Amino acid sequence: MSNSGLFISFEGIDGSGKSTQVMRLADHLRDQGHDVVLTREPGGSDGAEEIRALVLQGDPDRWSAETEILLFTAARRDHLERLIRPALAAGKIVICDRFADSTRMYQGLSRGDLRGTVDTLHDLMIGVEPDVTILIDMDPVEGLKRAKGRQGTEERFEDFGADLQAAMRAGFLDLAAQFSDRFRVIDGAQAMDAVTADIRTAVAQALTARH
Repeated sequence: MSNSGLFISFEGIDGSGKSTQVMRLADHLRDQGHDVVLTREPGGSDGAEEIRALVLQGDPDRWSAETEILLFTAARRDHLERLIRPALAAGKIVICDRFADSTRMYQGLSRGDLRGTVDTLHDLMIGVEPDVTILIDMDPVEGLKRAKGRQGTEERFEDFGADLQAAMRAGFLDLAAQFSDRFRVIDGAQAMDAVTADIRTAVAQALTARH
């Protein structure tokens, strides 16, 4: 979707180490002289951050899957309008911790097969994909253990349990095969520095291809 900028998303199951690697990549690219915007979903704009609190806190059954899809799409639209599009138009690198692929997985698969609904809403209201998607792949049991160990307030999806995490992992790998042109699958079972190195290599290749 970008004009002169580069749009990078990070995906993976809960506890895969995305947030740490997102920050490491942002720092690395800034050290190289790039103008980087670091953001997340749901969130990234004032309105989207308000919706984030609604969807990530509370009981697992707080919302129906259909309502959840609408909330996530509303948050993403605001985020796209107010932050992502302007940053890319200005030639910046946007790094986003989760984007539409997470909605395809979590809302599309968590409580029934709603992937078609997710894709229809995405085509209608969002209509863009990242230039590069970094998928950190790891064992779902280990990921859930890490995620629950954070003991934060935003654990609504972790509370769905290990079966959901296993389904999400399989789903993300299927997406990586479906959108192989933009996905880069990174082995999250490696040491943290090795994961970082693989991500830097993938992004460097994307930056080279952009020019």
